[in-house]
Amino acid sequence: MIAKKILISATAATMAFAPVAASAAPVAVERQTATSEETSELGGAGLIIAILAGLAVIGGIIAAASDDDDTPVSV
Repeated sequence: MIAKKILISATAATMAFAPVAASAAPVAVERQTATSEETSELGGAGLIIAILAGLAVIGGIIAAASDDDDTPVSV
């Protein structure tokens, strides 16, 4: 019972102090940026997908709102 309480306390303390220790660690890595001379080949794909999605939504609304009087074949 006592060992269980100690283990739970140690786990809670580790979870509380891990972010503090990670933020205090010095960072020696420098970021470098790379320039791109070419444009993306998929530049307009987002617009096409958005238009197709909009058309699908409108088609679904029209199909759901249509007032077809379908009578069952069996009586």
